[in-house]
Amino acid sequence: MRPVIPYVTAALLFGLGVYGVLRRRNAVLVLMAVELMLNAVNLILVTADTMVRAQLPHAGQVFALFVIVLAAAEIGVGLAIVLQLYRLRASVAVDDVPLAEPPLPVSTGGAVPGAAVDGPEGDK
Repeated sequence: MRPVIPYVTAALLFGLGVYGVLRRRNAVLVLMAVELMLNAVNLILVTADTMVRAQLPHAGQVFALFVIVLAAAEIGVGLAIVLQLYRLRASVAVDDVPLAEPPLPVSTGGAVPGAAVDGPEGDK
């Protein structure tokens, strides 16, 4: 078997996944693009396994199985994050997600926020 065809197919799948991650604004579509990239890696691992079967029997298939388990865990955690994002923002657009919390406003005078305030009788 000539390994050129699976390698080129895997490169095209990986390139399509990278394009999807960089261009998509919907978080679910970004997760799907990451899955495309992981499937391209699986194709490369299985193809390499068929080429070097004499030295390392079934090593590529074992690594491919690990990648499938990793992909399943990534989808579970990723979809949980997307659902929480939708609950908080009513949108799954990744452009709207703040990467850092905005700074708290600084008070220049008066009482410090959170400090105890004396009642009308004052200190006794």
